Amino acid sequence: MTPHETLEYFKKRESEMIDAIREIVEIESPSYDVERSKTVVRWIENEARKAGLDLDIERVAAEDFGEHLVIRAFPGDAKPYLLLGHSDTVHPVGANEQNPTRIEGDKFYGCGIFDMKSGIVLMLEALRYFAETGQRPSRPITIFLSCDEEVGSYSGRPVLEKEAANAEACLVFEPSAAGRVKTGRKGTGMYVVKAIGVPAHAGLDPEKGASAILELSRQIERLNSFNDLEAGTTVNVCTARGGTTTNVIPEHAECTVDVRFSSMAEAARMDAAIKALRPFDERVSVTVLGDVNRPPMERTDAVVALYEKARAVAASFDYDLGETQVGGASDGNFVGALGVPVLDGLGITGDGAHTLHEHILVSDIANRAALITKLVSG
Repeated sequence: MTPHETLEYFKKRESEMIDAIREIVEIESPSYDVERSKTVVRWIENEARKAGLDLDIERVAAEDFGEHLVIRAFPGDAKPYLLLGHSDTVHPVGANEQNPTRIEGDKFYGCGIFDMKSGIVLMLEALRYFAETGQRPSRPITIFLSCDEEVGSYSGRPVLEKEAANAEACLVFEPSAAGRVKTGRKGTGMYVVKAIGVPAHAGLDPEKGASAILELSRQIERLNSFNDLEAGTTVNVCTARGGTTTNVIPEHAECTVDVRFSSMAEAARMDAAIKALRPFDERVSVTVLGDVNRPPMERTDAVVALYEKARAVAASFDYDLGETQVGGASDGNFVGALGVPVLDGLGITGDGAHTLHEHILVSDIANRAALITKLVSG
């Protein structure tokens, strides 16, 4: 089929795709909810099998999270394309009462619809396309869906890296950036800084105490000084808590620290700097927990070549595909660190990830489905 014929195929399937997206979005699956994770995985497996292809499907148990899902199609000797996404969302159960699944004009709203359940439907639609047209992709296809991506991929990472090690290229169905794909992502570090001081009565003998909150505030100023925007490095304290009650010099305080970096050299430098924090007040102990969570996804020559291929595919049916580099990380970062070229942000155009106005654009559904399908066809 020509690119325009493929686009027409998906335009004719638009209502069916909308129904599928609505169904999967309505299956709430927040991170750490084991039973709901299993429910959405069962739905995905059932939908995949409806295509009528010979599929190898593996559900991988993840304690405290649910199940990861691996779908292998079109086996062969060539290295596979890895289609990557996740089935968990940030939204707690009941959030869909505040952002009900609905269509208003061109906007298709729903909790987790943009990040990234509509992307899962795109993967399934690609399988269906090959089954119904009798065509085959140019390589085997492996789909991997993690169930703990939104909370760090601690159980998903080793499974992903095993699948990714032999991949030709990785296509990540995370949200697009205003329709643009992502050719670079910063890496992340996640830390907790804890201070333990000496408690004392705040009115009778405060001099006998050593404030953990005062110490932590000084450490926060020090952490802020580590920002280097020119190098692409950001350090942000995102939460802080401490103290016991209103009339006691606080014994405990802690904060979380979010670090973003564009290279592994910066990652190592920042990791060493944060772990080298020492107390200003020697009566207070300071402990640092955490590590580099995701390496950066760097814009290599191989990534640029993959993007140019995707851009040419899009142009073949008059669809403009831009690119960008972003500060947020995804599981694609782990794959990029293995030397596999990664193209991220292939999800349907939309906005509001992680918010209660999260939505995709109905007008982009067929375009994105055609893009993905033709990309793995050639």
